[in-house]
Amino acid sequence: MESVSFRPETINGSVAADGLGGTVDFRLARQSLINEYRKGRLARHEVCDAHPELMRAAREVSAPTKMRCPICEDHHIVLVTYVFGPRLPKHGRCITSRRELQAIAARRGQFSGYVVEVCPSCSWNHLARTFPLGH
Repeated sequence: MESVSFRPETINGSVAADGLGGTVDFRLARQSLINEYRKGRLARHEVCDAHPELMRAAREVSAPTKMRCPICEDHHIVLVTYVFGPRLPKHGRCITSRRELQAIAARRGQFSGYVVEVCPSCSWNHLARTFPLGH
């Protein structure tokens, strides 16, 4: 019988044979938060609280989507990607293109990517997914 382990490194998803965690999707947590807002249990200022730097990245280096904002329902959500890992700033690096993401993935070391969805209008933001990068 296999034992279940709760190691800190497994919080990023299941650990594959290569030691890298898997992609973690936060859709269920997102939907729960939206439901709480729509039921009136959370105020708008509690869910529309994006940091100014995240808002700047959302305006300038984000990837557009066709998804409407679940809070204001007037504007489309954009995706902002950050990568953390060795030889990157401690606050991570905001990715501006697929080419830049591929270049970091080709580097030596293990990196973690974070995709955040943001509404540039009302400041809604939610971590959409995390994923491993690197060797």
